[in-house]
Amino acid sequence: MRPLIDRSVSDLPCPDPALLEEARRTAHASSAHRDVLSRIEAFRRLETRPPRNPVSCPGRLRIAALNAERLKRPEEVRRLADRVGAHVLLLSEVDVGMARSGNIHTIRELVAPMGEGYLYGVEFVELDLGDEQEMRCHAGQRNLCALHGNAIVSGLAVERPHVIPLEESGLWFQGFEGAQRRIGGRIALAACVADASRPLWVVSLHLESKTDPADRRLQIRNLLHALKRLAPDDACVIGGDFNTKALPSGVGERHLLLEEPERYEPLFADLREAGFSWARANRADPTQRDGPSKTHPRPFGKLDWFFTRGVRAENPQIVPSVDGQGQPISDHEMITVDVVLDEHA
Repeated sequence: MRPLIDRSVSDLPCPDPALLEEARRTAHASSAHRDVLSRIEAFRRLETRPPRNPVSCPGRLRIAALNAERLKRPEEVRRLADRVGAHVLLLSEVDVGMARSGNIHTIRELVAPMGEGYLYGVEFVELDLGDEQEMRCHAGQRNLCALHGNAIVSGLAVERPHVIPLEESGLWFQGFEGAQRRIGGRIALAACVADASRPLWVVSLHLESKTDPADRRLQIRNLLHALKRLAPDDACVIGGDFNTKALPSGVGERHLLLEEPERYEPLFADLREAGFSWARANRADPTQRDGPSKTHPRPFGKLDWFFTRGVRAENPQIVPSVDGQGQPISDHEMITVDVVLDEHA
């Protein structure tokens, strides 16, 4: 697996179309996946843009996290982040140069009105136009850059940004149901808030969806190993889509989500051992929803989480991810939490 990635650029290079065409014709072996991944420069860099006018870090921050389902509607995610008053926005499923999201740089569209800074790390280079439905809807189009990943958006200045690879199994290299062939693997994106009263790391995470609790636990162990190196004793907030699909979803079982989730998803035990907690940072309610193009079986599950260490977590909320007309902008709800750095904040 790749080492931690800390080399920043202002513009990630788009993969060579000839290399992507070669990958499409390549056998689905894991060795072939490793070879083509190693030849794509975007997997060895992260894209950074500082805020136009950095704001000072308050003692109490509101952090929001959202699986943005491609970030096809950045203006609506912008409106939602503004409405909740987020100082830091942790995003997953963010497209850059994908036909299905308009072939735009979605993060730049999101930050343009307010001039926040952002970090962007590549999770996958897409070989197709998307899933089966997206391939039908965008037939005959092409991706201009084919990047898909995680982002951190904030008006606060950040430093020491890193992409943390969590797995590179090549699970998606062969695609699913004849669609969505991908190069890459799940990542976390981490950075330290520059002028906080004491070191504070924020981490945007996305765990694999087509796997099991044991594999998700391995991904979390890879994250914790990296954080032990980067921020062994620092305050830290991890947020994102953990894909905790083994958790109970019945109304009468929701108390178990906060009380003993490690019975179903052992990654919680590893996070607790590393000093992280979740009970005060989350609500025991579902975070799935039917999205613009996806529906999910009932009852909905709780997939999105915050984990905190070295801060006081307060006021966790689950915010409907809908536009001004009540239409969904993602198949996940936004989650928010307030974190207190200074006891007198």
